Amino acid sequence: MRKIKKRFLENKMIYPDLKIVPAFLKYDYGIKERGESLEKTFFVPELEKIFGKVTPFWLEENGLPDNIKGLQDKLIEFVEIEKPDIVFFVLMKDEITQETLSKLKTLTTTVNWFCDDQWRFESFTKNIAPLLSYSITVDKHSLSKYKEIGYNNVLLSQWASFVYEKDFSPEKTEYLYDVSFIGGKNNTRAWYIKELEKSGIKVECFGAGWKNGRVSFEKMKEIFQRSKINLNLSNSLPYDIRFYRYLKKLPLGWNIFKPICFLKSVKRKFFSRFLYSQKNAEQIKARNFEIPGCGGFQLSNFVLEIEDYFDIGKEIAVYSSIDELKKQIKYYLENENEREAIKKKGFLRAEKYNYYEKFKEIFKKTTKNKNSC
Repeated sequence: MRKIKKRFLENKMIYPDLKIVPAFLKYDYGIKERGESLEKTFFVPELEKIFGKVTPFWLEENGLPDNIKGLQDKLIEFVEIEKPDIVFFVLMKDEITQETLSKLKTLTTTVNWFCDDQWRFESFTKNIAPLLSYSITVDKHSLSKYKEIGYNNVLLSQWASFVYEKDFSPEKTEYLYDVSFIGGKNNTRAWYIKELEKSGIKVECFGAGWKNGRVSFEKMKEIFQRSKINLNLSNSLPYDIRFYRYLKKLPLGWNIFKPICFLKSVKRKFFSRFLYSQKNAEQIKARNFEIPGCGGFQLSNFVLEIEDYFDIGKEIAVYSSIDELKKQIKYYLENENEREAIKKKGFLRAEKYNYYEKFKEIFKKTTKNKNSC
């Protein structure tokens, strides 16, 4: 009871008189078989600690993906009936049309969390942001891009950990794995794992496409805690000729990048890399906060801005190439005391990286002209 009372006092409801409609995907990427989405499992409960009334509008239950037109009509009707103070989106692509967003902006305050401004600003964000009351970006380098299109209502925020247990003691961990990775399998990540295996480093992989399959958030927490090293592998194409040699050996049809493997010129190869894929920029992900937030040691690919949140070498470890990754893994497996010290400091740092604090700051700005306690 004392813990519950303490938590209530720490997470005081900020807007008891305001209503928010989270118009979210109920399932991960809208696919039921993938399990509940981050938005359903963690965003909504945190919003309920901030707003007096939270009334979700689940996209899959109202037409997505088969009846996009009907979805627009249902959403507008829902907002007209509920009359929320805010409608909150985490849009993927065109599930909500530009016409609908323009209409909703005349009815209420609309906010969208843009996840991929590092590589999708030009193709997505710049067309959608002007139709919203407020936009949230997790990329500080995109702030100037918003300014260039004449859009000023952009808020800089960041991902966070889905859980943080203050009473957890990282030093009391009993390890099950030396090295683990949680995340969907793709050619880039498969190449990293294969290269590590060539060096005698076994990585236990979890997620869509790996033999262990997908795991629940609760299981993720356990894996983070019971792995000596948790990898945060890049999801972008690497600048490494060995990767393209790897692609060349794959069966035809596995990926659309195979044709570039036959180009003789390195210059043309890298040009083709950008031609075939827009996803050529590293970016901070929720995993960067989830691993230390759960009490695990994180070895992550280096990404711009990570130094704004963690002290590299003291709270997390990073790498910039497959060769650096191999060295780092071997080093931290051999130097347990240093690894454990980094893990503990990373866990302590992650305490402030939670969605309650993120949302509290965001909606303090979007509700500045509304009544609050």
